[in-house]
Amino acid sequence: MSRACPVPLCGCIDVHTHVVPHDFPAYLGHRIGAAWPSMREAQPCHRHVVISGKVYRTVSNQAWDTEVRRADMDRLGVARQVLSPMPELLSYWLDPADGAALARYLNETLAQMCAGAPGRFSALGAAPLQDMDLAIREMEFAVGTLGLAGVEVGSNVGGVPIGDPRFWPFFEAAQACNAAVFVHPLRPAGMERLVGPASLEQIVAFPGEIGLAAASIVTGGLMARFPRLRIALSHGGGAIQTVLPRLQHAWECQPALREAMPVAPLDAARSLWFDNLLYSATAIRALVETVGSDRVMIGTDYPFAIMDADPARRVETLGFSEGEQEALRWKNALAWLGVE
Repeated sequence: MSRACPVPLCGCIDVHTHVVPHDFPAYLGHRIGAAWPSMREAQPCHRHVVISGKVYRTVSNQAWDTEVRRADMDRLGVARQVLSPMPELLSYWLDPADGAALARYLNETLAQMCAGAPGRFSALGAAPLQDMDLAIREMEFAVGTLGLAGVEVGSNVGGVPIGDPRFWPFFEAAQACNAAVFVHPLRPAGMERLVGPASLEQIVAFPGEIGLAAASIVTGGLMARFPRLRIALSHGGGAIQTVLPRLQHAWECQPALREAMPVAPLDAARSLWFDNLLYSATAIRALVETVGSDRVMIGTDYPFAIMDADPARRVETLGFSEGEQEALRWKNALAWLGVE
């Protein structure tokens, strides 16, 4: 069933934006040293996110203040933002009960932000994927009771890729409750190979990590199993754009691979959605050419430092037809969100 939702069509829909609450509740669990997040005051309009006693990131009031966000949206020509938790807050490393408690707090916070600005925000909640039953229960609550559009999931859960069949019950439930799913890099592989500052995790390691997640979805047959599932990949799918031609060629010439994968890799990839957070018109055009103009959406990574600061202009410079631009600006996002 589609969701009816007023969307001003004069602007863009940004499907990739993150939220950090102003505060977190005190930890009430029983695990000594649990990596439960908290907040500390920083410079004006900023707060430190503290995890395991260390500052993980310093964020501005853009991360929690909807009035600040709406002012930025108006300036950027963004009609609607899709909110999701800062990925580290998914906290798959917590005890399952602690993870469920944190996910509930995040989901209720997201619902309050949406309720405070009707028509400007949709939201994707959290689910404690370290426990399948708890994850399904929380997703059903977030979508069915709180009215969130779906869930954000990490690219891996404790090192297990998100396309692994052990997560199929969760995706079956997501399909059943009409939830949009947004896959974001989390604790990427290959960190030991990076040379340089810590920020290279997001800059260099994220594209490889989301590419591995995308490949696991394609090679694992997830979309063949659940054809009505709506999954979007952040950061343009990262390395999957380079891997797909190689994977398609191997699938066509290796019978064992064709037997293992019931759907051709390119066809499987074209059943997914992608944000356009690639920072390059050439890369975005290549993504559209690969997966289709009906499968790419605007994503900025607001409000973090690496965000695309002019998403509307980015689409205008691609040289696409007005119809294709309209699809990228908002139509594809509505289809992925399941909005009429």
